[in-house]
Amino acid sequence: MTTKAPTFTQPLQSVVALEGSAATFEAHISGFPVPEVSWYRDGQVLSAATLPGVQISFSDGRAKLVIPAVTEASSGRYTVQATNGSGQATSTAELLVTAGTAPPNFSQRLQSMTARQGSQVRLDVRVTGIPTPVVKFYRDGVEIQSSPDFKISQEGDLYSLIIAEAYPEDSGTYSVNATNNVGRATSTAELLIQGEEEAVPAKKTKTIVSTAQISQTRQARIEKKIEAHFDARSLTSVEMVIEGATAQQLPHKAPPRMPPRPTSKSPTPPIIAAKAQMARQQSPSPVRQSPSPVRHVRAPTPSPVR
Repeated sequence: MTTKAPTFTQPLQSVVALEGSAATFEAHISGFPVPEVSWYRDGQVLSAATLPGVQISFSDGRAKLVIPAVTEASSGRYTVQATNGSGQATSTAELLVTAGTAPPNFSQRLQSMTARQGSQVRLDVRVTGIPTPVVKFYRDGVEIQSSPDFKISQEGDLYSLIIAEAYPEDSGTYSVNATNNVGRATSTAELLIQGEEEAVPAKKTKTIVSTAQISQTRQARIEKKIEAHFDARSLTSVEMVIEGATAQQLPHKAPPRMPPRPTSKSPTPPIIAAKAQMARQQSPSPVRQSPSPVRHVRAPTPSPVR
């Protein structure tokens, strides 16, 4: 197996502890061969001799340091160091010992959200309290254990649940409980993961409906234009039929095709027919009226002689 230098998959987190209570530091370490672990406080090696009652352990990649009853002298910077033949890594955090107490309080609560299937989801809260609260995440009342798929992390007072790749079955009610020896606080939110089958068909249906509506609108506009064209030329067409005139066609170009008038419409409006009849009656017949180009002048009548 290939060697691998130590790395911290979960680094140390700072702790605020009430004087006389227990304080715990824990880190998760990976590497091959299995690293050797050492602890330091303010740069000094920690052991049962230097810090009476301290409990140090390393098993299954988890390095843990427990101080059963902290005092003001226990405050300081704590460092864990992991070393193997391929390299070295360190992680550091603070221990603050206080005489006061404060119940857990959410300065940033969970927020409900909606995400797409396959995306990464992150749920964050900020919690304060003295001593440092124990924070746990739940989904539908079941506690979530940190894993590659559901990673729980802490950075100061920021606690996060990261879902690497969300699926619809991850939807539900998520809650965070923060507890210390003074009190307890809870924050709850809803998470909805939308599957691919919920979004794609809806999008296609919307496109089909929009295309049909556009086609109907265009067809209606064309029909209106055809009706307007026939209404504008109706009178001229009637007069040409009455007089027996024939439209002259250009020899070099075919006459334009006009769409037939819809059968549902009246062939000739009554008003237009009346106008055509009146125009025929008032117009003199070209046969009866043949004005002569010669003008006849009447001679003056002679006056009688007296």
